Amino acid sequence: MAEPPILELRGLCRHFPVRGLLNRRIGTLRALDGVDLSVAAGEVLGIVGESGCGKSTLGKTIMGIHAPTEGEVHFEGNLVATPGHVRPPAVRARLQYVYQDPGASLDPNWRLRRSLHEPLVIHTNLPRAEREARIREIVAAVGLPDAHLELYPHEISGGQQRRVGLARILALGPKLVILDEPTSGLDVSVQASVLALFRDLRARFGLTYLFVSHDLAVVRAMCDRVAVMYLGRIVEIGPAAEVFAAPRHPYTKALLAAAPRIGGPRVTESFALQGEPPDPAHLPQGCRFRARCPLAAPACAAEPELDMTGAHGAACWRWREGME
Repeated sequence: MAEPPILELRGLCRHFPVRGLLNRRIGTLRALDGVDLSVAAGEVLGIVGESGCGKSTLGKTIMGIHAPTEGEVHFEGNLVATPGHVRPPAVRARLQYVYQDPGASLDPNWRLRRSLHEPLVIHTNLPRAEREARIREIVAAVGLPDAHLELYPHEISGGQQRRVGLARILALGPKLVILDEPTSGLDVSVQASVLALFRDLRARFGLTYLFVSHDLAVVRAMCDRVAVMYLGRIVEIGPAAEVFAAPRHPYTKALLAAAPRIGGPRVTESFALQGEPPDPAHLPQGCRFRARCPLAAPACAAEPELDMTGAHGAACWRWREGME
């Protein structure tokens, strides 16, 4: 019997009001608009798409930074988020978020030791000696020397700040970690060491990752499955190897065609991504990608549902027609 997913989203929406003169509401920005998703314990699920597609909003809504407008978030079999629902404090320790800029999440006036003690003070009743022992163990696990505990955030590099951010959340013993652009702004050599650290920590602590990134090469190397988002919805999802080798949605093909590649042909050389995404406050009728799609057809005037064949699916009428 298959184990239940560690994370399950059902019709998840997050809408933001658009305000005009005198703060009057004049519209709604649909950052997330009906996301259904499940994540198995121990897997790494990549979330990719252009800027503004809803990747980070998805992670922050799962985490509880944003409250859902509609839908539900289930974590470890329990409902943890729905409109009007108060999240149990115990969930906050087991579901953690690594920010895109880890330095901004560290108090510049605190030494790293105090920043690492803080979550344990909030979420546990451990005496100081036990907190210190746990912090030293976690700091060693992320590859930092004890001497760094006496430093301030501005005294360490970007890669070291990411390691401190990981140490801060690992001290609480999380089961699922949302990584928001975890390698952005890092040198290639530093990226490699950070990715190796993610793999090691996943195996050592039994972690599940939701890996939010625009870097397709990193997603291909790190993730078991990939979900492609466009204007607040998932338009393709499947095993990473299948999605990168044989993408089904025209948007996915366009993303892969735009990715830099040294040597060898591209998987989707003929697909060029034209124009800018529509305004999420004024979404087009039907398929949200059809105004930019080279394969748009009359059927695209109706919005397609995510059609799964096995573990790989796409929300595209053209794909469905090819199956029939």
